[in-house]
Amino acid sequence: MSTATHIEALLKARIGLDAGAIGTGAVARAVRERQQARQAPDTQAYWDLLHGTADEFQALIEAVVVPETWFFRHREALLALGRLAAERAFADGRRTLRALSLPCSTGEEPYSIAMAMLDAGVPAGRFAIDAVDISARALARARQGEYGANAFRSAPLDFRDRYFTATPSGYVLDARVRAQVRLLQGNLVDPGLLAGERPYDFVFCRNLLIYFDAPGQRHAVQTLARLAAADGILFVGPAEASVLSAQGLEPVGLPLTFAFRKPSAVPAARAAPRAPVHAAQPPRMAAPPRLPRPPASMRPVPVTPPPLRPAAPAPGNDQRAALAAIAAQADRGELEAATAACLALLERTADANADAYCMLGVLHDAAGRAAQAHAAYRKALYLDPAHQESLYHLAALLDTEGDHAGAMHLRQRAQRHTRKHHG
Repeated sequence: MSTATHIEALLKARIGLDAGAIGTGAVARAVRERQQARQAPDTQAYWDLLHGTADEFQALIEAVVVPETWFFRHREALLALGRLAAERAFADGRRTLRALSLPCSTGEEPYSIAMAMLDAGVPAGRFAIDAVDISARALARARQGEYGANAFRSAPLDFRDRYFTATPSGYVLDARVRAQVRLLQGNLVDPGLLAGERPYDFVFCRNLLIYFDAPGQRHAVQTLARLAAADGILFVGPAEASVLSAQGLEPVGLPLTFAFRKPSAVPAARAAPRAPVHAAQPPRMAAPPRLPRPPASMRPVPVTPPPLRPAAPAPGNDQRAALAAIAAQADRGELEAATAACLALLERTADANADAYCMLGVLHDAAGRAAQAHAAYRKALYLDPAHQESLYHLAALLDTEGDHAGAMHLRQRAQRHTRKHHG
């Protein structure tokens, strides 16, 4: 076994990273970067240094883990979180809601969770968020609370006006949002992760499981289920829904949220027959009082994945309903069925639109079919060159293939359109 293979095995054992999921080239680049930084002449020398120097393994993790995140990413999940949090808060006036963001990267996700709950009318004193990441560097940036334009990719951006202060170098997050979030360093692979903490009402672990192999995924899901309350809700990425379904978790049924719950939390009429008898059913919640109309950032809007907004040409009601049904299939982890339905829709629809092709791209992307995803995103951009969701999805895909210049070009296109429409 080569030294490079030993390093990949070490990363897998320590943090659960399957090098094949990100490409062995990504690990090799990180190792070369650290070799140069530590002036190690070869990989064997670096291997010795890795085991004999304090904090070098953490530095390697920092080089391997390159976060890709922005505020209100996958917005529909955050909208759902706000609604569910408001229901729980008003149903039980004494309950302090707890949310977990893992991994939290540079803070965009946990801070978005905080803003979503505040916008939904949940008082600041009624919820708290724990944000965990393995990267000390990412956590340091999250603590600073300062962000550039690249962190604001999802329209509308009115939340930025409410919760940020513009500076010459970017935007500074309001202290009232930062106060809701506790930033912690931790590792999902650690069996004692957050062992002393009370269970969480909401657990976000999105786009991390895809980097684990099958045994690692099973272990991670078991840990996430342990951290969630009996009626807790787990949010994952679109490509990870089938992983949770395979382990017996139930989709909540909110389209495009990729939200799951434990079988014991399913209402009695639909409860899984094997649910443990000692697990208490959550009380039936009273309807919450009518809330004031939420601000624009909390209303249904185009989301990633995939958008349902009108495009040119605008789809009719039948097509919108079909797209919603396809999204619901994908949310249940039925990616192949959803892909077939989307292809059938495009075949029978005379006026195909960018939204439908973007959805097809997301489905192919989630299933690991990069070439088909490329083609679908390109078709969406042919139909609508300003289609932001397709621009960002295709950019992310190019990044994973090493075409960083092409990815940057697409992001710059998307950002130009954002500035044009939102000032």
